Amino acid sequence: MPLISTKGIYGLSAMHELAKHNDDSPMQIKDISANASIPQNYLEQLLGKLRKAGLVNSIRGARGGYHLARSADDIKVVDILIALEDDLKIADQKTNNPILDLFFDESKEKMKKIFDLSLSKLDDYQNKYNQFLHYNI
Repeated sequence: MPLISTKGIYGLSAMHELAKHNDDSPMQIKDISANASIPQNYLEQLLGKLRKAGLVNSIRGARGGYHLARSADDIKVVDILIALEDDLKIADQKTNNPILDLFFDESKEKMKKIFDLSLSKLDDYQNKYNQFLHYNI
């Protein structure tokens, strides 16, 4: 079982696309879908969950679409993942071993800290990727 499912990966990709969108107009779902390589029907479901979580806003109509509900600096990766995955899970259930239960609880908290990164900070990975390409040419 993967730690983060396709829901989380696709949702984070969609949010990253919205964060990169510099225009004040909403981004249409077909553009998010194309840019992030997410099936449009699946993306609609994910954006609905993200809207309910208060992470995106939607605007109806021909010129409608989606935009971030608040600044990319104020949206954390952990918030996106929890909105889509319901929680970050290492183990689905408690064990009969209190030591392991403590271990899994502590691991979950550490995971949340790792993902306590603002959406805008994903741009740092773009810089790392560009450096990687530069050195491997």
